[in-house]
Amino acid sequence: MNDYAIQAAAKTENVTYAIRDIVVLANQVAKTGKEMLYLNIGDPNVYDHSTPEHVIEAAYKAMKENQNGYSPSSGIPEAIKSIERDANAKGITNIQDIFITTGASEAIELCLTALLNRGENVLMPTPGYPLYTAVQSKLELIGNPYYLDEKNGWQPDIEDIKSKINDKTRGICLINPNNPTGTVFSRKILQQIVDIALEHELIVFADEIYDKLIFDGQKHISIASLNKDLPCITFSGLSKNYVAPGFRIGWGIASGPMNILQEYLDAVNKLLRARVCANHPLQFSVMAALDGDQTHLAALNKTLQKRRDISLAMLSSIEGISIVKPEGAFYAFPSIDVKNDAHFAAELMKETGVVIVPGNGFGQKPGSSHFRIVILPPEEILEKAFNHIQSFLKKYKEKY
Repeated sequence: MNDYAIQAAAKTENVTYAIRDIVVLANQVAKTGKEMLYLNIGDPNVYDHSTPEHVIEAAYKAMKENQNGYSPSSGIPEAIKSIERDANAKGITNIQDIFITTGASEAIELCLTALLNRGENVLMPTPGYPLYTAVQSKLELIGNPYYLDEKNGWQPDIEDIKSKINDKTRGICLINPNNPTGTVFSRKILQQIVDIALEHELIVFADEIYDKLIFDGQKHISIASLNKDLPCITFSGLSKNYVAPGFRIGWGIASGPMNILQEYLDAVNKLLRARVCANHPLQFSVMAALDGDQTHLAALNKTLQKRRDISLAMLSSIEGISIVKPEGAFYAFPSIDVKNDAHFAAELMKETGVVIVPGNGFGQKPGSSHFRIVILPPEEILEKAFNHIQSFLKKYKEKY
């Protein structure tokens, strides 16, 4: 019998993805027959939200018309033009390149890969979406997190950003609206980040995948729209705004001076060609989504805002929990008065079936504890889950 083991690459040791890693325990708990209340996955289709029919029909029509071969590596021209129109409507000009990818996640990974050498860094928001730190580990980069300021509504801490820039820093990453906090960044903060990036010759990666999911009549501002001389890659896709995460269609929009971006974009396109293309027939849904009927957005935002309000009211009433009001996307990131949020989340799930994601999976200031929820489920599920959290937290604090 062989007694050796194939060794995994060391760079995979720190690759984690808390949002899905928690499902391993959830599956074990579900097998006991307990009713599960899932507040962990940012997938609207898992709950009571559906992809707009015209977006589905566009992909189906393309398949029936045999658009089933390879597409150009950057995507089909019609979809690229549609993305450009949408970007222009947000005030993004001086666009140098647009590329369609297998979800925004692939665009993010390709763009980081094309930019960074081992030992270099991009300033990453903390708390932030775990994909970024997973890619960072995969590329063997040096982590350089900057904090969002909970006392300032989870806006980026500008002084912290300034203090973290070093001679190995190549860029600044933003997630706006933010995952996991639901914050929409202010014009003032975004302009300060533009000024920092230009001063230090940094590229900005702007993840704006939730840019059309905004509450309370607020307006989302694309950072690339604030200065046409800012080197910026703006990421988006069909997954959230158009309720189609399984389509795996995302994109990147490169804007700024071409003389600054040329060499970098050449490298991005090398990587795009090397992985062939994104799903061809699904790219035809881009035009239907961006140029077609938008009425689902008003209905979706109305529903999400109502569920945000329920979540805000119920969580705020629980002793030991405080929450900053989410302004967009479909998340909330409450602070909780426990020593170990991962332990709390695990014990909560085992006793009540409520699935949340501990704050340590997104990054947080040392000594603080949080958890992320999605506000996607129906009202009755949210209310039942929050009642469970309230009763369990009281018992948990008595025990621990």
